[in-house]
Amino acid sequence: MQIAKDTVVRFHYRLSGQDGVEIQNSFDTEPATALIGAGNVIPGVEAALMGAEAGAEIDVEVEPKDGYGERNPEQVHRVPKKYFSQPARLKPGMSTVLKTEKGEHAVTVVKVGMSVVDVDANHPLAGQTLSFHLQIEEVREATAEELAHRHAHGPGGHQH
Repeated sequence: MQIAKDTVVRFHYRLSGQDGVEIQNSFDTEPATALIGAGNVIPGVEAALMGAEAGAEIDVEVEPKDGYGERNPEQVHRVPKKYFSQPARLKPGMSTVLKTEKGEHAVTVVKVGMSVVDVDANHPLAGQTLSFHLQIEEVREATAEELAHRHAHGPGGHQH
């Protein structure tokens, strides 16, 4: 079976940044599982997967527009420390959650001041051309429940 919209694919991946340094690797753990066409995989990887079958290996370079987007300087903000649950523990480079009226947002700490914290809300991989090595393990039709929920379920069904 070929990968197409509304199929579920299990695949291993190796992700490297534009400097060639490996960022993530699933080969020593469980493969990723995704419902194709539901926005669960970045567009550049999903496009590379289309039409492939179990056993295929694919190498693809993903430009920022088809990955995590371009870096947006307007996503860097100065925020009062009161919006963080443990501001004393914040250090530059660490990821944390910023709580606002609009919900929680993952951010990267840029600088910690006396009463404010500079944070970057861009995805950490925004602006980078990424290299993926993909190895397709399994392709199957999505179940009605997976289609309704807009994501793949693990072995034994619904697990979230």
